[in-house]
Amino acid sequence: MIWLTWRQYRVQTLVTLAAVAGFAIFLLVTGFQVRDLYDSTVAHCQGDDCKRAKDAILSEYQTLAYGVTSALLLVPGILGIFWGAPLIARELETGTHRLVLNQSITRGRWLVVKLGAVGLVVVVVMGLLTLLVTWWASPIDRINADRFTAMVFGGRAIAPIGYGVFAFTFGACAGLLIRRTVPAMAATLVAFAAIQILVPQAIRPYYMAPEHADVALSSLAVQMGAPTEGWQGLNVHLLGSGDDTRLEVGVSRPGDWVVSDPGRVLDSSGREVGGTQGCAKPSMDPFECFAKSDLHIEVDYQPADRYWAFQWIETGIFLAVSGVLAGVCGWWLRRRPS
Repeated sequence: MIWLTWRQYRVQTLVTLAAVAGFAIFLLVTGFQVRDLYDSTVAHCQGDDCKRAKDAILSEYQTLAYGVTSALLLVPGILGIFWGAPLIARELETGTHRLVLNQSITRGRWLVVKLGAVGLVVVVVMGLLTLLVTWWASPIDRINADRFTAMVFGGRAIAPIGYGVFAFTFGACAGLLIRRTVPAMAATLVAFAAIQILVPQAIRPYYMAPEHADVALSSLAVQMGAPTEGWQGLNVHLLGSGDDTRLEVGVSRPGDWVVSDPGRVLDSSGREVGGTQGCAKPSMDPFECFAKSDLHIEVDYQPADRYWAFQWIETGIFLAVSGVLAGVCGWWLRRRPS
């Protein structure tokens, strides 16, 4: 049975491994270039030289980093569409499954071997790719300190392995239920795209209860324009008009993930203030006003040290859902007469 599965998927496997090998060579060549530049300019820099050195690396490699990460994010969907969806649907369409099931092989074993053999290749492919991309992008990630952003989080560490297993298993299950290859491929594409949009926005921020902080706006004014490890002002939005004018202030901190919306300006008692008292006069520089005030905003955030916990949680969720889908496939296959 394993030999038969290999013969059915040897072309796809060899083509994929060749593509992975070519991508790996590209990543190794350019990756050593990025690391050499980082080690020679950023690793031991001081003061203003650091900012110039970091900007130089980002100017040269940031666009390429987006491309590399985007390519990795697309791979699980491709594997689900072209490996998972046809895995069972094609055999059901052509009727070749009857030849196998009329032998001594049970339906359960047939499904386990097909899912297990091809699924193992998916794990190997995704593991190699995410290892290479994570290594390649690590100097740029250290500069940006943004590992929690949706694109970077999904294109690093172990999460892509979970995405690959999920997309493949969903495609196989869709093929079994729909019994047509092309509709199953379309369903896999839609489902994977929806999951990649839904999880970062609606699920990932709540894997763990966020931390809460009261950020003094006077500290933002001091830090503006200079590298800092503390809270930094991102943007200020002016809302309303006249006496009802209010400010919303967005902040960030290197490595942390702010999960709350931009904060309303509060006084020392926690009451929202506006107008000139809240530094919301249109003609004034809000950061100059903040420097002379005791105003603050409230921020909910996920600390940087939770990154690996979030990676394991998300990977575990996708693997668990994949296991449930595989169980549904097995149950459905056993109950169908043909």
